[in-house]
Amino acid sequence: MRKGQLFNSDIYQVLSKMGHTDQIAIGDAGLPIPNTTLRIDLALTYGIPSFMQVFELISQEMQIEKVILATEIKEKNPQILAEIIERISQIEQIQNNKIEIIYFPHEMLKKQTHHCKAVIRTGECTPFANIILQSGVIF
Repeated sequence: MRKGQLFNSDIYQVLSKMGHTDQIAIGDAGLPIPNTTLRIDLALTYGIPSFMQVFELISQEMQIEKVILATEIKEKNPQILAEIIERISQIEQIQNNKIEIIYFPHEMLKKQTHHCKAVIRTGECTPFANIILQSGVIF
C-alpha cells in the first residue's frame, strides 16, 4: 500500500504520466466531460467530495505552472475563488515559483477540457467551481 495521501489509482496513474504543459481538470458535479477525455468520477452526493478537498490533494501531488478558471467565478462564486487563490499562494511558496492564473469564459474552459488528460468530477454543487491545472517541471 502506498504511504502517500492519494489513494485513487486512476488519478495517480494520470498524474504519473503527465509531462510539462499537460493539463488535468477538476470540476464541479455539473461540468460536462467530453467523451474523448478520461472521466474520473469521485462524486458521491451533494458536496462530497468538495472541490477544494480534491484540489488541495491534487495540488500536493503535481507541479503546477498555470491554472485556468472561468471568468464567471469572480462574480458567481467569490468564496471558492478566494479559497483557490489562497491555495495557489501556498503552492507558490512550496514550489518556489509563480503560478500563472488565466481566466477564460466558461464556454472556452469547457472546450479546453478536450485537451486535458483527465477530468476529475467532484460532488461540488456551487457554480463555476472548475479549474484546469497545467503541469510544470520539477527542475
